[in-house]
Amino acid sequence: MKKPRFFENTPRSLLIFYVLVLYVVFQSCWWYYLLLDLNSQIFDLRSSLAGLLEYDVCLESSLRQKLQQKQWMVFGEGLVFLLLLLLGFIQTRKSFKRETQVARQQKNFLLSVTHELKSPIASVKLYLQTLEKRELDRSKQIDLLQKAITETNRLDHLVENMLVAAQIENQALLIQPEEMDLSGFVSAFINEFEEKNQIKISGKRVSGLMIQADPLSMRSILVNLTENALKYGGSNPEIAINLSIDENHVVLQICDQGIGIAEEERQRVFDKFYRSGNEETRQTKGTGLGLFIVRYLVGLQSGSISVLNNTPKGSTFELRFKSI
Repeated sequence: MKKPRFFENTPRSLLIFYVLVLYVVFQSCWWYYLLLDLNSQIFDLRSSLAGLLEYDVCLESSLRQKLQQKQWMVFGEGLVFLLLLLLGFIQTRKSFKRETQVARQQKNFLLSVTHELKSPIASVKLYLQTLEKRELDRSKQIDLLQKAITETNRLDHLVENMLVAAQIENQALLIQPEEMDLSGFVSAFINEFEEKNQIKISGKRVSGLMIQADPLSMRSILVNLTENALKYGGSNPEIAINLSIDENHVVLQICDQGIGIAEEERQRVFDKFYRSGNEETRQTKGTGLGLFIVRYLVGLQSGSISVLNNTPKGSTFELRFKSI
């Protein structure tokens, strides 16, 4: 017999908590009933004794008043107890939901990392075996070696992200801010990225923009955002990197023409391990660490990051840093 969906989707520990809550509520109601019944019996007994001795209207009124006071006292204490129990129940349920979500994201992360590690290793192995076993001309050899280097770079990027995420988790990530020419830094990065990925990056960039930042952190930010734009840009990705000045802030934008990000997901995409959809059915590769790392590193540079709509489609990640 198939279990109801409620029991399938609810952790066993949470089900036990539900049972305990129901038991406590039932017992509280039962105790309240017994206490009221006991007070009523005591009142009847006192009234009987008073009648045997001498009927006294004042005594009966006093007894009734005391009984009502006790009833209200019991009712008030019971109500406070139930309210506290309800608050505890709500907080516990939220905690269970949060822990369940984190556990699911960690499971998805492990599935994704396993695939991400296995795929480039298998590719490099295949390229090297092909070079070893087959007689190929020089151009074919160079092509296979370039593909092997690309897969190795991808593996290096994954390992680097995992290392940075671990340092963030342990609060062990150290930065060394310095005055840097962001315009020149971005231009050098674009040239390197274009050569490595055989893609042209467009955009408008103002020269001579200076900020106070850690060069290694800025490189990690640019790598993760451009890799993200490349990943979600489709078969023919179009990436633009803009650099401008807005009053006393340097504005860096990384734009793509991909599938875009839904409004309700624009804050969640920066959460650790977060990826929309199912890990087993998603076609795009990733671990859910890149944007989490980006937001953290941007914060270390006293900057801010937000997700905007791109026109006519896609997404724009806008970063703002204080100009110097």
